[in-house]
Formats: sequence, structure tokens, C-alpha cells
Amino acid sequence: MSTLLVIAKEPRPGRVKTRLTPPFTPREAALLAEAALVDTLRTVAATPASRHVLVLEGAPGRWLPPGFDVVPQCAGGLDERLAAAFAGCEGPTLLIGMDTPQVTPELLTVDFADCDAYFGPAEDGGFWALGLATPDPELLRGVPMSTPTTGAVQRDRLTAAGLRVRELPALRDVDTAADAEAVAAAAPGGRFAAELARLRAVNRR
Repeated sequence: MSTLLVIAKEPRPGRVKTRLTPPFTPREAALLAEAALVDTLRTVAATPASRHVLVLEGAPGRWLPPGFDVVPQCAGGLDERLAAAFAGCEGPTLLIGMDTPQVTPELLTVDFADCDAYFGPAEDGGFWALGLATPDPELLRGVPMSTPTTGAVQRDRLTAAGLRVRELPALRDVDTAADAEAVAAAAPGGRFAAELARLRAVNRR
């Protein structure tokens, strides 16, 4: 069984989902971030794995379900933080972020029997999932993050290392208000969709 990693920030106003502001206030953006994190962690908890790990910037809150090991993020850029997350694991490992609350246990149930890596592209050019049969932090260090070519560069790193890569479906990250609407529509039964609907109703008053 694989280790499942979630890399996330504590959902504090002004520290998360800043591209949702405007139209949302920093507090509302943090509430949406918390809802996305709740959905993501619930899905990960429901996925069979040898370990469930939250790699967290900040402190855990009531949104954290039982069964997770919580480890702090290291200092440095996102590439360094992702690399460190993999460095703390042994054996097959799949890492995701908190930006795709529409993810399902079926998407996260991976089998490394005939591949060395899994790659989940994001629609904005990044990636929402990265799995390695043998965690190697050097595969991530130096990859430029948060650019339209991040995903392509990261995938090229995998193939250049001679890894057999299996691709996961492309998903949309929640970065902007338009993203939030699209993701909520893709997963209408989740906490994220409910929180977005609540905030829309409040702001229409």
C-alpha cells in the first residue's frame, strides 16, 4: 500500500487562497480553503493506504480528521517543501495538495506494479498529484513552481530520469472565483460546494 501525503496551509485569513480576494474577503477565502481542505482530507482518509500524512504549514485545527500523521513543512520554496515531504517517506508515495476538493478515492488508489511514477496534471499548467514508487527528492528540487509550465517541467524530470510514468486525469485547481464555481459544480455534494453556496447567498443579501 502507498503512503498518501497532503501538503497544505492552515486556512488562515490573508494566508490562503489570496487570488479569491476579490470577490471574496480574506475571511471568506479562508473559509473556502478550509472547506477544500476538509473535503480533501476526508477523501484521503477514505482511501486505503499504509500511512496518511498531512504536511502542514501552520497548526492543525478542528478540520483535521483522525488517522493522520502531521509533519511540519520545511522552509524554502515550494519545490523544496515538496522534496522534503517525499524525503520523509519510504516506499510508494502519492502526494496531492489541498486545491482539488473534487478528488475521489478512486483517483487516489494507485498501483505501482507496472510503473515508477504517477503524474496528475492540473488545468492551469501545474500538477495536482505526484506519485513515486521510490521517493527521490531530487526529482522535485529546482522545478519552477506556480508557472504555466510547472507541470511540463516536472513531468519531463520524471521521464528524463528513466521513470515509467502513468498519467492521472487532469483536474482543475481552486485558485480564482471562476475555478471555485467550476470545482463546486464538479463535486456538488462536498463541503466546498456547500460553503461556496452559503457565501454566495450571504453576499447577495
